[in-house]
Amino acid sequence: MNRRQFLTLTGTFTGGTLLLPDFLHAFGSQKNLVIGEQCLVFVQLNGGNDGLNTFVPFEDALYYDLRPKIALSKEDVISATNGMAFHPALKGFATMQQNGDLSIIQNVGYPEPVRSHFRSQEIWQTAPTNQEFLNDGWLGRYLDLQCKEHQATAGINLDKIDNLALKGMEPHTITVKDPSRFNAKSKQESDNKLSDNPQLDFVRKIANSVIESSVDIQNALAKSTASDVIYPKTELAKNLEWISKLIKGNLNSKVYYTSLGGFDTHDNQLAIHKNKLSDLNDAVYSFYQDLKKNQQLQNVTIVVFSEFGRRVKDNGRGTDHGTAAPMFIIGGNNRGKVIGKNPNLSDLNNGDLKHEVDFRSVYASLLQSKLNFDASKIGIKNKAITGLF
Repeated sequence: MNRRQFLTLTGTFTGGTLLLPDFLHAFGSQKNLVIGEQCLVFVQLNGGNDGLNTFVPFEDALYYDLRPKIALSKEDVISATNGMAFHPALKGFATMQQNGDLSIIQNVGYPEPVRSHFRSQEIWQTAPTNQEFLNDGWLGRYLDLQCKEHQATAGINLDKIDNLALKGMEPHTITVKDPSRFNAKSKQESDNKLSDNPQLDFVRKIANSVIESSVDIQNALAKSTASDVIYPKTELAKNLEWISKLIKGNLNSKVYYTSLGGFDTHDNQLAIHKNKLSDLNDAVYSFYQDLKKNQQLQNVTIVVFSEFGRRVKDNGRGTDHGTAAPMFIIGGNNRGKVIGKNPNLSDLNNGDLKHEVDFRSVYASLLQSKLNFDASKIGIKNKAITGLF
């Protein structure tokens, strides 16, 4: 086996047919159940979403003073509540909040914030205690402890690349771009003996994980009920539609992950941000309607977040990298509240919003309330926020 073949077997397996050597297919299947029907769906907004133009403090005069070029007018924002309102592109988000199915957590971030996209994403994905570098993700650590043995589809990443948040010691997750084309199989029957070479154990485990994932995913898609919701023809909407099908097909994954890029709005922000929020709104609202019509919304908690917000003051055509921003929690019987104070634009930290809620406290709440898991077991020492569920 050469280096390229090894990397192919141990790397990301995306949509398409994968042919495995016979000795890999012979590796025994291990069955395991992750207890409970609740699951989490993460939508990561890559690039640093501008929270102040997403959930807008339209009654604060400082918002208009500090953003003379990009502030949204009071006439344009929608669904006003307590001095805050949604971007006009987020009509579906406004409806979900009015229905009591969407909570907004204000001013989420972490101490000593980092402005690098890659490092800040790593911090959100690994949830370190003191910004130390970690090789595994917070959800990967959770699945390592929650899965008694090996479950190939405990976590599903619908994306083009792997996500560090799902990385653990064991291959409990799979990255796939198109589940309908994900079909791993060997050319012959799998009754051959395994090689005695112990150095191949990890490769066998990964290969077996792919095989199990393929079977489980195809079975779930076959059992899934058809939806009468018409999803938009966008990549995010397609990914969420796949997730809906897998949930309705009883795949029993605990974690689903996907992303939407393009939120690094240094220039031409008004147009770009409107388009990205429209993509987000239309995809998530379709997903929400689909789950609700199929009586699944109470079992599914959708989490929408970004690695950081933007600077409070505009740069003339957009905004630069900032710090705190809102998180959105949809479904899962959340209480439909706005949690936390409105952004304080008169008390900034070197031009940035001060975070008031640590993102790890949100993680702790999700683990505790939705997955019945003690976050301290994976190194998250923050207390869970109250009033979310």
